[in-house]
Amino acid sequence: MRRLPSRVLDALVLLWTVTTLTFALIHLAPGDPASLLIAPTASADDIARQRAALGLDAPLVVQYARWMSGLLRGNLGTSFALSRPVTAVITEALPVSLLLGVSSLALSFLGGIIIGSVQALRSGRRLDALITAVTTTAYAAPSFWLSLALVALATTGASRVGAPPWLRLPAFGLQDPAALYAGFDAWRDLARHAVLPLLVLSVPGAAGVARYARQTLRDASTALHVQAAHARGVPRLRVDIRYVMRTAWSPLVVLLGLMLPGIIAGSVFVEQIFAWPGLGRAMMSAIASRDYPVVLGLTVVYAAVVILSNLVADIVVTQLDPRRRQAATGAAADGSTGDTGDAIAAR
Repeated sequence: MRRLPSRVLDALVLLWTVTTLTFALIHLAPGDPASLLIAPTASADDIARQRAALGLDAPLVVQYARWMSGLLRGNLGTSFALSRPVTAVITEALPVSLLLGVSSLALSFLGGIIIGSVQALRSGRRLDALITAVTTTAYAAPSFWLSLALVALATTGASRVGAPPWLRLPAFGLQDPAALYAGFDAWRDLARHAVLPLLVLSVPGAAGVARYARQTLRDASTALHVQAAHARGVPRLRVDIRYVMRTAWSPLVVLLGLMLPGIIAGSVFVEQIFAWPGLGRAMMSAIASRDYPVVLGLTVVYAAVVILSNLVADIVVTQLDPRRRQAATGAAADGSTGDTGDAIAAR
């Protein structure tokens, strides 16, 4: 915990670097936002006035200073295309991304841990080989291909084989636009619309977690202290829970920390394909319309989530793993001892 201030400072510097590079790249990219907001027959003077109204006529350094000043005050600016505050755009789209992200993360992590545990217990057997083949295929499947394949199966495919109506899942949107549901019916309709996006996000995620958990649990089960527990006659279940799982817990926490940014940043293409009005779809629309404030605002959110997740995972793992705590304490002690020794030698 003594290194926490330096870690926080490093995280802030990294966040500033990412946002600054994004600001420079989007302004250097071809395309003029002003020309997209006015009629195609507009004159050069009309475009110049539109650029001035958007603040794009100022030098790039001045634009950056204005944007950074607003960011430090919590003001992300106003959307060029929507004429709304960027914070309002993000606030409106955030619950949709959180719904998809949190649900898919829970399904991916829990499902992957269960599958990986089964593989670790059946290591080297036919079941292990079969699950490995399935998880490798699922993990390698591109999200856009998997999305289109599931849409085809749940709509055209289900109707051709005469599947019951409850198996013909809706492919697009959050809810049925032709029905006015309330209460439990509204939640059930939302759940039906969420099945396909959650499958696209959860299946590859669970496959990746399963492969990682399998190897982690196998390595933990062959550790010396685990073998010593078996030699002492400790029951198998107690060994698995008290020694194997505790040894494997730290790497799995790191994996969870790396997966946390996917809560809001991992569904960009899925939201676009299934027409879910989340942060991913807002980002794609902003990029297409050269809406600089929205792109920058979403970049700040994405970068902050990624950096904060890694920072929290690093801190949690340090507290869970006694070896890391001892290393950190030893480093601090060596530093203090060395300073004291230098001071005594100087005297």
